Amino acid sequence: MFHFLHLLSSRFSQTVSIALRALRRNKLRSALTALGIIIGVAAVVSMVAVGNGAQDSITRQVSALGENLLTVFAGNKKTGGVSSGQGSASTITVEDALAIAREVPDVMAISPEVTANAQAIANGRNWSTSIVGQSPEFPAIRDWNIAAGSFFTEREVRTAAKVAVIGSKTALELFGPLDPVGQSVRIKNIPFIIIGVLESKGAGMGGQNQDDRIIIPYTTAMKRITGDRYLRSVNIRVRDAARMTSAQTQITALLRQRHGLTLEDENDFDIFNQKDIADTVGSVTGIVKLLLGAISSLSLVVGGIGIMNIMLVSVTERTREIGIRMAIGAQPGNIQLQFLIEAVTLSLLGGIVGILLGIGISHLVGMLSTFRAIVTLDSILLAFGVSTAIGIFFGYYPARKAAALDPIDALRYE
Repeated sequence: MFHFLHLLSSRFSQTVSIALRALRRNKLRSALTALGIIIGVAAVVSMVAVGNGAQDSITRQVSALGENLLTVFAGNKKTGGVSSGQGSASTITVEDALAIAREVPDVMAISPEVTANAQAIANGRNWSTSIVGQSPEFPAIRDWNIAAGSFFTEREVRTAAKVAVIGSKTALELFGPLDPVGQSVRIKNIPFIIIGVLESKGAGMGGQNQDDRIIIPYTTAMKRITGDRYLRSVNIRVRDAARMTSAQTQITALLRQRHGLTLEDENDFDIFNQKDIADTVGSVTGIVKLLLGAISSLSLVVGGIGIMNIMLVSVTERTREIGIRMAIGAQPGNIQLQFLIEAVTLSLLGGIVGILLGIGISHLVGMLSTFRAIVTLDSILLAFGVSTAIGIFFGYYPARKAAALDPIDALRYE
């Protein structure tokens, strides 16, 4: 038994050696044949990495909005059939926001929101930025920490105090390396004392810089900056992610009742559900990632066809060699295994080089784009496994053809 296994191992090693020598004899042709697999594997790895990176970037942007977040926007104001955009209508009041906090059990915290754009002047500099009115619950709702100083309190909201919390981008533009806490900033010629600086959050949904803003009490914004009696939106934190849909339904019913809407009337407000957006984004990016992988996989099939083509040419060119090997005792199985090993070797080498090239392309994409391409072990194993399978699949027919040659006819072949 041991002798039989040793003999079998020896024949296999000899067959592998012959196959590798055949590939080395035609180095350029072997390299060009493997090139199709290299390109295909590199495309699969890099495209899947780009899809992963885009999905991760969008997911992080949605998550950065806060945990269990609902946002109620005022409806669209239309003038002459032209919409002014979401939040432009005068439909959401401070009393609506307070009613949501008071009457919807699933609501944990609310923050009425008022927005405006204005020039901020401080430290001999000026900077055009977003002025946002919020409540003291805003940092908890948006999971946004304070980097320095503190946030304003309910007392400062009640008194419409002239205090501000500044974003890191705005702080840098107005104060440079100086600590802005305790400094004064003028907004529409009204002096505000900066009491805190927000941690940096970077780009948000739509690509806007979340750090380029100044946050003040919403009562101050309405009284001193915008003069509005209505809110643009209300940020709401729900107690439990499982209760998001229920809370949305309750808020919709409450606002329709407060606004006196009948069954035939459309809502004069919109509700943004973070969970629904996250689920939709995950579904869409998953489909895009699948399409990218499928499209790039076509180049692997083309590479496999190239391997089959070259192996068929190789069988024809080496017909006499095959006949000689059979005449001196080589079995059809040995011939078939030899050509199969050649095809699989080309695929494996192409797969390894393609994986390395794909990782390199992914890093380059990350350097040139706004998000990081993420290479996963799953995509590497998938690409490597597919390249091996292609070598076996497209190498089998030429190997079978070589093994089926008649030794006498093969020896006569010119």
